[in-house]
Amino acid sequence: MDFFTIFGVAVALAIDAFAVSLSVGISLKKVNLRQFFRLSWHFGLFQALMPIFGWFLGHSAKFFVKDYTHWIAFILLVCVGFNMIKESFKEDDSEIHKKDPTKGLSLVILSVATSIDALAIGFSLSMVTDSIFFPSLIIGIVACLFTIMGLNIGQKLGKLPKIQKYGEIFGGIFLFLIGIKVLYENGVF
Repeated sequence: MDFFTIFGVAVALAIDAFAVSLSVGISLKKVNLRQFFRLSWHFGLFQALMPIFGWFLGHSAKFFVKDYTHWIAFILLVCVGFNMIKESFKEDDSEIHKKDPTKGLSLVILSVATSIDALAIGFSLSMVTDSIFFPSLIIGIVACLFTIMGLNIGQKLGKLPKIQKYGEIFGGIFLFLIGIKVLYENGVF
């Protein structure tokens, strides 16, 4: 597999990470360096590890897990989206009490949800390539960079008065839509 094909796959996989990080940036409004690092590092790491995991599974149990990855991604995205919408309706909207999606379980759930497609790519690559490590490295780096771009754009959009007020609602709805897109792309609809 040549570099341009791998890069094209990496960009396609990074679109979900970009969209989610855009939503997170809008929700947070002001993203500090730690939040940039945590989200971009985890999204990049999970995007790099999932193809490796999928590649190894592709050699052993591809027919069992392959049919359910889109449902796993959908459920995770809907759960996080629902939580973002629920948080937006809380009366106390102070920055101190607002849940940070770049920490804890939310970070892990978002990382898995945005990288579940990379698991399927790993399955596919197990059929056509002998080594997964170089493609995984490229996929992880591209996801990391797209996450940084999404957070940066999102925090700028989050400072706009109308978006600031409804940012978490839009972000949660956007995560729902990404989940529906995952199901649509996998032939559920």
